[in-house]
Amino acid sequence: MKRLPRAVKDAIQKARDSALLAVEVYNKPAVAFKSGGYVTLMVIAWTALFHAIFFHRGEKPYYRTDEQHPKGRYQKIDGDYRHWELGECLKQYYKNDAGNPVRKNLEFFIQLRNKIEHRSLPEIDPTIFGECQAMLLNFDSLVGSVFGARYCLRESLSFALQMYPSASNLADAVKQNRSAKATADFIQQYRSSISAGALQSGQYAFKAFLIQVTNNESKDALPIQFFHYEKLTEDQKEGLEPLFVAVKYKQVPVANSDTIRAGEVVARVQEELGNPKITKGGKEVDKFNLSLHTRCWQHFKVRPDGKSLHPEQTDPKYCIYDKRHKDWGYTDGWVQLLTERLKEGSLWQQITAKAVVEESK
Repeated sequence: MKRLPRAVKDAIQKARDSALLAVEVYNKPAVAFKSGGYVTLMVIAWTALFHAIFFHRGEKPYYRTDEQHPKGRYQKIDGDYRHWELGECLKQYYKNDAGNPVRKNLEFFIQLRNKIEHRSLPEIDPTIFGECQAMLLNFDSLVGSVFGARYCLRESLSFALQMYPSASNLADAVKQNRSAKATADFIQQYRSSISAGALQSGQYAFKAFLIQVTNNESKDALPIQFFHYEKLTEDQKEGLEPLFVAVKYKQVPVANSDTIRAGEVVARVQEELGNPKITKGGKEVDKFNLSLHTRCWQHFKVRPDGKSLHPEQTDPKYCIYDKRHKDWGYTDGWVQLLTERLKEGSLWQQITAKAVVEESK
């Protein structure tokens, strides 16, 4: 195989190290909140992997000072190039394939990480195990398909020794920890928002049955073997069907699953922009905040203000009024519009200049 450039090899090494650390954290018995550290490290691993792929293609995964000019200068922060974060990598890699189950899995974790990075929610670990496992399997699959088996993790990993897993679910998590409600709601809403095909794909969430059996007569038989359901014979699938029926999840409709709150819009846009910071009152804070979000919906006139006699008069492409709760929900299209316009730079100048004028009065 042709030798890889230094930038590619460094990015692959970072990706592999981060993924191995993620698995180590998840499998440590003493760690209570397993998915918290795992998700953070796996997001780093995936970001580095995409950077390696782009470098391998001869592309530089950096933001330009003017995205409208593909040959313009690259942005720098403290002398270093501003790399694409994971959300931007997904857009550049998958392009218009918005429903790809691998992409949906990663978009789930980008949003979930924003919700859990400042909280301790061990109650959610059992319910997102399937997504966590798929995140790792997808990672190794992409590494192998692009760079070859020599860079895969599968030879470095083994099936973890575990006691019986917890049978707790999201409902139990909310009862035990009230602060988990917002995160539990997000998980349910996200799963309800994606297509049935993506939800049922093993690339979105890994699902398996581990059935205890008597010892095999052969001394050389492996204690654990995985079989892909799609590769089983029809007779073998028939034998498993009763098990599928026994554990099938009941899908129930979720209200407002297609809209998100202003706080989540702010968190997602801030993430898509690369998490930029400013200094205010001697402290470093997020550059995009709720105040600037308000100025944005006022600028684009996507909804009326809170005193309006007709709160339902919104731009439904970006905002929808909830009559029952008497508030507004925002769409993914609104997040996309803000991200694109704020990256251009001119919108930043308009809304921040107005904010400065009003604060000086």
